[in-house]
Amino acid sequence: MEKHILVALPLSAAQRDTIRQAVPGFQYRFTTQEAATREEILWADAILGNVPVELIRQNRKLAWFQSNFAGPDPYLEPGVLPPDCIVTNATGAYGLAISEWMLGMWLALAKDLQLYRDRQHRHQWDAIQRPVRSVAGARVLCVGLGDIGSSFARRAHALGAQVVGVRRRAAPAPDYCLRVVGIDHLDEELPQADLVALSLPGTPETAGLFDAARLARCKPGAILLNVGRGSAVDCDALAEAVNSGALYGAALDVTEPEPLPPEHPLWDLDTVLITPHISGRFSLPRTLENIVGIFAHNLRLYAAGQPLDNQISRRTRYVSDDVPGCRLTCE
Repeated sequence: MEKHILVALPLSAAQRDTIRQAVPGFQYRFTTQEAATREEILWADAILGNVPVELIRQNRKLAWFQSNFAGPDPYLEPGVLPPDCIVTNATGAYGLAISEWMLGMWLALAKDLQLYRDRQHRHQWDAIQRPVRSVAGARVLCVGLGDIGSSFARRAHALGAQVVGVRRRAAPAPDYCLRVVGIDHLDEELPQADLVALSLPGTPETAGLFDAARLARCKPGAILLNVGRGSAVDCDALAEAVNSGALYGAALDVTEPEPLPPEHPLWDLDTVLITPHISGRFSLPRTLENIVGIFAHNLRLYAAGQPLDNQISRRTRYVSDDVPGCRLTCE
């Protein structure tokens, strides 16, 4: 049966051809998220791309929504999509780009590079009189071990770090982890971790997970990275922990709220690095190629009437065991 497929992403001609060739018998329209019209959205049986929520909720016949994010939280709110609409995400597309951001930030903080950049701006030739840190032998706690967390864990292990993973439930450890523990053992692992790397989805269970009490359990002088959801970290408590010296520093690509108010103390801390939620997106061209590949793969399954991969569970809000299909990887 012919289907109407709306693709709302800034694709090249070659990328459009990749999608068309996946299932030539479907009808396709190509636009961008910003330019998508109500008529186009209502025309579609399936949509790739995070078109405006206020428009997509008007399409009550939509059968499949493919988000270009790993966490399509606004689209999972009740009433936005039809109850039987399949939701798939871009798990697998962002691991490379975001894990490299994490690696860069970790190295910058470990070697005081941001402090030297500040001194450069002051035209100041002045060495910092204290030892720097090494990533080799460091204990890294990856809180969240999906595509992004696993990608970073592999890179940290390759550099000689000792990696411990944290998931909802304990699991067998891959060869790049010492162990993988359940979230109920998080507090036991925090005092040993030199680096705490968060790549958590936005769920009620992760909201406020790193509050003042949990930050106080961290190893003195530890570094915190957050690329998952800003809601996982109490930014006021984080600022206090860094300012007091309890934590050495932090690198944040996500915050709560987002953006932080101009007067927030995190902006002014020398050992805090903040970027405006750009570690993923399409800053690395391969990410968009990965998303096109995921969508073309799922298009073929859709046309064949088979379960789609990367399906989001409405219960957990990420790819989990209670939905059909499998979790894709692109590296």
